[in-house]
Amino acid sequence: MTEHNIGVDISKSYLDVFRLENDKAQRFDNSAAGFRALTKWLGEAPVARIVFEPTGPYHKAFEGAFGKTFPLVKVNPLQARRFAQAHGTRAKTDAVDAQMLARMGAAFDLEPQAPCSKETLVLKDLHVARAVLIKDRTRLRNRAQTQDIALLKRQTKARLAQVDRQIAELDAEIAALIEAHEATARNRDILCSMPGIGAVTAAAMLTLLPEIGRLHRKQVASLTGLAPITRQSGQWQGKSFIGGGRKPLRDALYMPALVAMRFNPDLKVKYEGLRAAGKPAKVAIVAIMRKLIETANALVKADRTWTPKNA
Repeated sequence: MTEHNIGVDISKSYLDVFRLENDKAQRFDNSAAGFRALTKWLGEAPVARIVFEPTGPYHKAFEGAFGKTFPLVKVNPLQARRFAQAHGTRAKTDAVDAQMLARMGAAFDLEPQAPCSKETLVLKDLHVARAVLIKDRTRLRNRAQTQDIALLKRQTKARLAQVDRQIAELDAEIAALIEAHEATARNRDILCSMPGIGAVTAAAMLTLLPEIGRLHRKQVASLTGLAPITRQSGQWQGKSFIGGGRKPLRDALYMPALVAMRFNPDLKVKYEGLRAAGKPAKVAIVAIMRKLIETANALVKADRTWTPKNA
């Protein structure tokens, strides 16, 4: 039987769906009733993949409803748009986007993603809320340094105290969710055994990279956006750079890398070697970040804690 490629463009109110094999298109409500109607529309024919773009809060319910029963593929919106342009399609509507997503899935034979567990989705929401509070705290602290009116100082101090309490509550809830599952608790202990990685960073890594321990070395570097991207054409050789991947995870690794290059004996030697070879400090730090996430992935895969090489 022919496996079907389905493209879904998700908006706040609607799901625009396109089936590539028979060129059929349909619109459904982005609601529980719409999900039931879409399931009926898909029928019993085998589905190779359902391709969609992340759309902030609007795709979460869709992903939760279909993630365990259908093979979902979440693609980068910029890559999807570039594919449409390469296909010669300049128009951009919800129906056109759904069609291009289905064609993209079939053209590249995209692999369905592993379904996210409910606790992983909760951890991601908690992490996003924590990141927002951290930014709020930074803004309040900066504002407090320039205020000279007593009332404003008191209000800022009170808001800072409230934000600190809320961050502590989120940290406690995140820690409890991780501790509640034996596998994630074990992975957290493995990550925390590495000098430079504490409980907060370990929680961020488990939340933003739930695939940790199931990836190859190059895959984990690419997903984190720490694999150098080469630029070369003919005799011209440009500078390599990093980018893409999961930027929040890359951001979460920066401060741990600064700590690791001082207190992790293996990474300290690597950093000093790169600097001695003439590498700029930022390039050396990026190399430490990459080594940190690659080592963490290898340790989780081997199910063992960190030990120094010379031990």
